[in-house]
Amino acid sequence: MLLLAIDTSTTAITVAVHDRSRTLAEATTLDARGHAEHLAPGITRVLDEAGAAPADLTDVVCGLGPGPFTGLRVGIVTARTLALATGARLHGVCSLDALAYQTGLHSELLVATDARRKEVYWARYAPGAGGVPMRVDGPHVTKPADLPADVAGLPAVGRGPLLYPDAFGSPLDGPLDVSAAALADLVARRLAAGDRLDEHEPFYLRRPDAAPSVSTKSALG
Repeated sequence: MLLLAIDTSTTAITVAVHDRSRTLAEATTLDARGHAEHLAPGITRVLDEAGAAPADLTDVVCGLGPGPFTGLRVGIVTARTLALATGARLHGVCSLDALAYQTGLHSELLVATDARRKEVYWARYAPGAGGVPMRVDGPHVTKPADLPADVAGLPAVGRGPLLYPDAFGSPLDGPLDVSAAALADLVARRLAAGDRLDEHEPFYLRRPDAAPSVSTKSALG
């Protein structure tokens, strides 16, 4: 198996190549607005470092968010296009699952990322079998101050606790953004366990920031 992982749900535009046992190459660029500019060069870089070509890919996985509409769509469309062009199997995973996996999760955990508009995307996790985190609530989008009290007091990772420290009871010194290497390793582990990862619809959770204007005719004619 040669798996390419892509995530554009957070500030990190991140890609990695994984061979079922380890990550062969990873490239990450932090840019909240430049997903379309950085993703293709990142894919080229990791394939070159892994000594692979697109035709060698057997699997493509994409983080499905939640995340801001434009950046998230860049990653998902690219993953779908690559899978279609190469014949690779396409998989999708909630991006917050990968962030939870990055922590090594030994107890209940809150993952909260920046949703802009002074809101956060969040999900609650508990330890699962084989080191795979189990999502027990979410994903949701809400204002930090409106988090349920039992959730806000959990150990928390992601950019949410960094941006809104007063709303989170126990921020951890943990990952801020998704790592494609962690996403790839999580998917490789779940596929080896026989899990089906055929979810392909993104977690947008709300309407895009930009929408076409609708012209209305004046009542005065």
